[in-house]
Amino acid sequence: MTYPEADGLTVGRAAALVGVSVKTLHHWDAVGLVRPSGHTPAGYRVYSADDIARVHRVLVYRELGFPLAEIARILDDPSADARDHLRRQRAQLERRAGRLREMARAVDRMLEALDAGLRLTPEEQVEIFGADWRPERVGEARDRWGGTAQWTQYAERAARMTPRDWKDVAARTEALNADLAAACRAGAAPGSAEANTLAERHRALLGTYFDCTHAMHACLGRMFAEDPGFAAYFDGIEPGLTAWLRDAIFANAESRGVDPATAAWE
Repeated sequence: MTYPEADGLTVGRAAALVGVSVKTLHHWDAVGLVRPSGHTPAGYRVYSADDIARVHRVLVYRELGFPLAEIARILDDPSADARDHLRRQRAQLERRAGRLREMARAVDRMLEALDAGLRLTPEEQVEIFGADWRPERVGEARDRWGGTAQWTQYAERAARMTPRDWKDVAARTEALNADLAAACRAGAAPGSAEANTLAERHRALLGTYFDCTHAMHACLGRMFAEDPGFAAYFDGIEPGLTAWLRDAIFANAESRGVDPATAAWE
């Protein structure tokens, strides 16, 4: 059929309308999948409203993963019911939408984990860190230090750690706390070889999460003593441990040329 362009859409306008390339429409025409109903007197392909509707149906089936040959068979089946096809298309789209929503939720969970730097569920955190662990501590720490370079280091390192890695960290923390408590209880003097060794072990443990210099370690020792939450944690392990650990950290830093009184976060 040949008719004026005003009665239909040229291939360029049809392609722009449905969101595919002119090359795609030419290919579909060549393989007989969607052939325009006619041409203009100048010989240009012209797509009618029915042709455009068929293009849209092809796009739906293609989005669902059907090969072009199968789409042609479905669309050209004389016994096919158009409404039945549309209902099946809609059901398949709903199933795909459900899968995409679940994938989006999974990505959201991954983003939250990467942002927090901890790829553990709250249940895994309690299992690894103990019954007194509060999973919200991660969020509290992010609110407090989230803008620092050290938090970025922590998030990047923690996001790569497996539950087995975290169990190892938890075991090393428990062992160190026991040794710190024993030294404090035995009256080991801050600045002694034993205390300095323990202070270095503590700094190395922090190094699991971020690069901790002696100056930064001194800042943390000061914070442990001044922050009620940290003080309660260390004194809960051994009465007086908070002050002893601060003094041990200070003495160790001083032996490395750092003045604890003027140490600043680097």
